[in-house]
Amino acid sequence: MGQTLTEIAKTLRDADKKVQLIYAFNASGKTRLSREFRELIDPKTEERDDDYRPKVLYYNAFTEDLFYWDNDLTGDVERKLCIQPNAFTKSAFEDLGLDINVITEFQRYTQPNLTPRFNEEYKAKGRDGNEVTVPAFSEVTFSLERGDDESVGNLKISKGEESNFIWSVFYCLLDQVISTRNVVDVDERETDQFNNLEYIFIDDPVSSLDENHLIQLAVDVAHLVKRSAYVEGVGLRFVITTHNPLFFNVLHNELNGDDKALSYKGKTYSKYRLEKEGDGTFSLSPQPNDSPFSYHLYLLRELQAASENGEIKKYHFNFIRNILEKSSTFLGHNRWNELLPKTADGRPNPYQSRILNISSHSKQSGEEIQYISDDDKRVFRYLVKNIAKNYQSWHWEGENA
Repeated sequence: MGQTLTEIAKTLRDADKKVQLIYAFNASGKTRLSREFRELIDPKTEERDDDYRPKVLYYNAFTEDLFYWDNDLTGDVERKLCIQPNAFTKSAFEDLGLDINVITEFQRYTQPNLTPRFNEEYKAKGRDGNEVTVPAFSEVTFSLERGDDESVGNLKISKGEESNFIWSVFYCLLDQVISTRNVVDVDERETDQFNNLEYIFIDDPVSSLDENHLIQLAVDVAHLVKRSAYVEGVGLRFVITTHNPLFFNVLHNELNGDDKALSYKGKTYSKYRLEKEGDGTFSLSPQPNDSPFSYHLYLLRELQAASENGEIKKYHFNFIRNILEKSSTFLGHNRWNELLPKTADGRPNPYQSRILNISSHSKQSGEEIQYISDDDKRVFRYLVKNIAKNYQSWHWEGENA
């Protein structure tokens, strides 16, 4: 029987683990779960004031909403990333002075000459024509340094680079939180604003990274988690959710690969799969900690279920392509469509390849419910049947090569 996200949030709270790692497809409720969890642990009240100390620090899609672009539509020159007033960035910049750390971290994941520049406090005209004070660290501009005392300024960075920047802010703040909380004597800590903190909830950090940087990010997150002091159930606890199988598996290996005893790991680390059921409820299934999540086998089961019940969505074509891409790389093929059924002349079927190319480019959930024609459904079922027939033999061949 399925559960509500509130009930699942209570399960995560009551598990009393140092770290809980959750895999779920997009649109399975990960972001909503992070909100339900925050409301359960630290509900918003009108009594909060400047002395309020949070119990949950979380990173999710709402964190990115704190940042928005002013594209200077009139002059098309002074483009800047603006920051909504919030406790998250106030702690990072005004209280802890982490701006240099953020710049360094951002450049590590992007390129060393792409430089964020934070504003100082200045006066400007408001929309009503009156003078207003623009606070420091409320705007960010980006420049590309050329190394010869020249630079290209006021760049509009890509959405992926923007996500990298926002993650860098969170990462540097989290690093400072852990360093502060690891000081056992509360009176010796450089700040008291993290004293009440109980949980860190991270939902899908930077999904736009290439595989090398994504691996590095997973290693970095695991390092922070392991560095955070946790003794006999006392210390910060982490909940990490992701739809990315590579991030999930690297995190699992990093968290499960240190020299701690298995009995210790069992008490401090759990991993799950979150699924949305057909009736709108959710299930949280524990996964064994002795091996990574078998992502592609799970994808194959999802494809077979969709083929049988007729509930075929556009994102299912992306699953097919995902399996073919990974399998072709494993077997040493140059192109994934070489694994498609062949035409009479021995070439990959161009019609099937075209369907997968067109249908697998849509990644937004709003596009995943578009109409699928009967012909495309027929091709989908044929491809799923072909993959199910050949999947194991492909990998056996690769292992014997």
